[in-house]
Amino acid sequence: MQSKFAISDINVFKQKVLNWLKQFSTFCFLDSNQYDSDNEMLIGAGVARLYTSSSEDALKEFQKFIDEKRSWLFGHLGYELATSEKIRYSIKEDLLLFPDLFFFEPEIVLSVKAGALEIIADDPEAVFKAVQQQIPGQRKTEPDAVMVVENRIGHDEYITVINQLKGHIQRGDCYEINFCQEFFAKHVEANPLLLFEKLNDLSPNPFSGLYRIEDKWLLCASPERFIKKQGHTIISQPIKGTLKRDLFADSNLTEEQSRLLQSEKDKAENVMIVDLVRNDLSRICKQGSVKVDELFGIYSFPQVHQMISTVSGVLRDDTSFANIINATFPMGSMTGAPKLSVMNMVDRYEKSRRGIFSGALGYLNPDGDFDFNVVIRSLMYNQFTKYLSFQAGGGITVYSDPEKEWEECMLKAKAIKEILGS
Repeated sequence: MQSKFAISDINVFKQKVLNWLKQFSTFCFLDSNQYDSDNEMLIGAGVARLYTSSSEDALKEFQKFIDEKRSWLFGHLGYELATSEKIRYSIKEDLLLFPDLFFFEPEIVLSVKAGALEIIADDPEAVFKAVQQQIPGQRKTEPDAVMVVENRIGHDEYITVINQLKGHIQRGDCYEINFCQEFFAKHVEANPLLLFEKLNDLSPNPFSGLYRIEDKWLLCASPERFIKKQGHTIISQPIKGTLKRDLFADSNLTEEQSRLLQSEKDKAENVMIVDLVRNDLSRICKQGSVKVDELFGIYSFPQVHQMISTVSGVLRDDTSFANIINATFPMGSMTGAPKLSVMNMVDRYEKSRRGIFSGALGYLNPDGDFDFNVVIRSLMYNQFTKYLSFQAGGGITVYSDPEKEWEECMLKAKAIKEILGS
């Protein structure tokens, strides 16, 4: 059944629904933080059926799962998911234990659009009443225990690796490579909902989400869309180009944005990934339909300014979800160009398995439309192994200054370190 309800205060409702979600061992809470008034929040809770796999044919089998029944599906694609861009990944320790692919059909779907709540459930009235009975604002007041966050790669080693990657670029092995490093803490007893609220307060971004699979948690504050399908149209919005925002000098906002727009290094990064995305989409779109809707768009978020481009196309008839993911995943903004070459370099030079980081979190609806983010600016936590992790990085080009790359990486990690008190 499906019913609509009025919401008087979106922020109070958000706190209530997060409290209500505590009872579910699997759920997905997607929040645009009011950047998109037509799609403010989307939530799937409880499991009616699910598909999960880390096998080489996971995507092919998931397509069969989709075709069996058209329904709402929420879940993720992990970076190491086997697609047509096949590489043999080396074995690295994994204490987070997210599968390469996981999707579930929820028992309950809540959608907030333009201030109105729609509930799909066996008893929408009972769900609405249960959410409304929650008491907002019940945050823990005692101080958190000190958390020791370690770098997987130290400063000097990082500088050495960046110089090695620049050597590959200068030899023509690749044009750009996205290099990431892990920050982690062990033996952590954390409250994921509290940490998510802190992260979302500090860094409210348009593709944020709180995602739980039993003991595995993703706390996501992503500013980036990976791919969206609406009807026959497909769009991708890669981010390449980051500049720290001075929140105490917004009179200089235009000047800061202009500085990012004038950066040759950032524009070089961005245009190479735009070309890669155009190539990916051309594999599944009608000839001549792929176009760049916006190049070098500058958008401001609470912590940073970002350079975002938009690429779109018209899908060929009968193009399946598996076809689309095989052609486009992993996203170029988190690999580099050419994709297959740099994926091998990522595996060679990075110390950690990426897992759900730099994968995608999102949903498919019963009409076959979907929307997925890029899992960045995110905290991953396994309550069973007590392992907490987040990763950060950037695109390396021939213009890259290793020290500035280190500083950009630290900037991207700053918001998460702040909520951890580290």
